[in-house]
Amino acid sequence: MTVTGPSASIPDERGTREQGLRVVVADDWVILREGVTRVLEDANFEVVGTAGDAEDLIRKVDAHRPDVAVVDVRMPPTHTDEGLRAAREIRERLPDCGVLVLSQYVEASYALDLFRESAAGLGYLLKHRVSDIDRFTDAVRGVGEGGSVLDPEVVSTMLGRREKDGPLSQLSPRDRDVMELMAEGRSNKAIGDELVISQRAVEKHVTSIFSRLGLPAASESHRRVLAVLTYLKG
Repeated sequence: MTVTGPSASIPDERGTREQGLRVVVADDWVILREGVTRVLEDANFEVVGTAGDAEDLIRKVDAHRPDVAVVDVRMPPTHTDEGLRAAREIRERLPDCGVLVLSQYVEASYALDLFRESAAGLGYLLKHRVSDIDRFTDAVRGVGEGGSVLDPEVVSTMLGRREKDGPLSQLSPRDRDVMELMAEGRSNKAIGDELVISQRAVEKHVTSIFSRLGLPAASESHRRVLAVLTYLKG
């Protein structure tokens, strides 16, 4: 579920993968839509379509079959949750299409709704993250490769709502720190850098999280997604 990849110094591998990721961008605000398009194209993604409302987004996704749809959560006509509903419809029609939802405000309930069945290939970020180009493009790449990413401000809000007797109560304080960063889509290396601990120590905490949450044996990426879902549901 990590959203980071190998060093860009290997153009054969990473450059080709980025070039191969095809994206549809949907936002009713033209300036932001064009800005996101420019950022992605500068990072060697292929923007195959843009849309200003949910209906046009669905049409563009059906027509182009992109790897990722970048979707504003609030779009015409009501500017409430049209983008979120479109995101769910996209996943029903194209389960392999990653979806990154952008929101102007911290709306934890929308994030929970988005991740209610699976976290694989899904992301939820606040719009101002677009200005952090590396982080934003890593998020797009991550969901396009089946990963998961959740905005840290939303994570912080959810942390404040955890029930003391929920499944996460079994985690140690450091496990919870690692869990929070996992939910943000961080790689083990990035978690280690943030917490100033070794990558080996991070791996031990990740193993501890899997064990304490009773997650079934599977690939690590899949188990990380399951852990994030457990985290989200508290």
